[in-house]
Amino acid sequence: MRIHHVILPMLAAVIYPQSGMAIDPFSTEDLIGRGRLDNVENVDRCAREKIYSPLALADVVDLALCNNSQTRALWASARAQAAQVGAATAAYLPTLSASASVSDNQSKASSQPVVNSLSQNANLTASYLLYDFGARSANLENARQLLIAANATRDATLQSNFLLAVQAYYALLSARASVESFKVDELKAQESLAAAQARYQAGVATPVDRLQAQTTLSQARLNRIRSEGDASNAQGTLANIMGFDASQQYSIAPLTEATPDPVIEQDIGKLIAEARQKRPDLAAAESQIKAAEAQLNATNASGRPTITLGAMAGLSNPDIQTSSLGITLNVPLFSGFKTNYQARAAEAQIDSKVAERDRLANQIALDVWKAYQSLLTNSQALRSADDLVNAATQSEKMILGRYKAGVGNILDTLSAQSALASARQQRVASLYNFLASRFALAQAIGQLDLTQISGQN
Repeated sequence: MRIHHVILPMLAAVIYPQSGMAIDPFSTEDLIGRGRLDNVENVDRCAREKIYSPLALADVVDLALCNNSQTRALWASARAQAAQVGAATAAYLPTLSASASVSDNQSKASSQPVVNSLSQNANLTASYLLYDFGARSANLENARQLLIAANATRDATLQSNFLLAVQAYYALLSARASVESFKVDELKAQESLAAAQARYQAGVATPVDRLQAQTTLSQARLNRIRSEGDASNAQGTLANIMGFDASQQYSIAPLTEATPDPVIEQDIGKLIAEARQKRPDLAAAESQIKAAEAQLNATNASGRPTITLGAMAGLSNPDIQTSSLGITLNVPLFSGFKTNYQARAAEAQIDSKVAERDRLANQIALDVWKAYQSLLTNSQALRSADDLVNAATQSEKMILGRYKAGVGNILDTLSAQSALASARQQRVASLYNFLASRFALAQAIGQLDLTQISGQN
């Protein structure tokens, strides 16, 4: 039997499976942490057709995360790092290689005919690293820590994109509420103008009253037109965040009007401590430090001896069999100080990662402090805005009634209407700022997920 008839099929059986992307003997895909937002990995699950139905906040967030190209890149990065864990694990297994050669040789001696000979060789070589002073384990630990960091970085970015979608959602609702508020202001201004014209025709008002009322109406109409433009911009911004063209038409499901519960004051120190335990970006920084420490260990081990078990079996034509089995000790003697400088670089990398971790820990404390204070402020502002609207509504109703009865004057009437318009706008801004600030605090603490949406619609 020809040797290549045996060797070539064997090589094909070994090489071909290695090209299959679905092969995962070490189950590295299972190492990709799912995190708090585990439902956005598969882009195919994103039901883009839901854009044609009224969108609740949960739908907006789902579309924003699923259709975000950055989300897909983050999952791809995590899968790539998981594959690096598999590559590091492979160092614990033996290696097997096969080689084969076929050559046609010609030789000719003086005054002799040409002699042709066919030479065929096949070799099978196995090698297994027995001991390397911890280099393999350090490389594996480095890959594992980098995978943890990749998972955490993905979660941190997803939470940031989550918050961005929430803020854009409430910005749109706020802009639309402002439009409705300005429409009411415009109607009130029309009512004042009608009252001024009636009094002027009755001879109990001057032309100035009518002109002032007309000016107020024109200003109210201008405010309404500008607010409609702001609402259109907010709608396009949210469409873009959800992964659609800004011109995409969609509708938002009605938001139940309710007065949010007052914020119960909490221990800010406990919130900061909780954030430092849950913030995924800080977890990523910690894993980066551990990965750098493992890299230093791997670098130090690379300059130490290795012990390898090797075996070889060969067959050559004509039917000559060879085999060997042995242990090889490899002792690095001098590498031009390469290992020393690599170790120094690894140590500096550790210092850099520690400094970044400390900076981030301080930044987290500031993020939580600002988010918490913003939530308290917006909660108090919302309650005050409610009181302001109630008082301004009663004042405007009373003053307008007096003017219609011929008792009051136009300046007091227009001033009361202006105060009511301002109160309505402050109430709109306070409401949606309060709702958004709840999510901002959850993101600052590191616990922003879809459960936060419960009860928001």
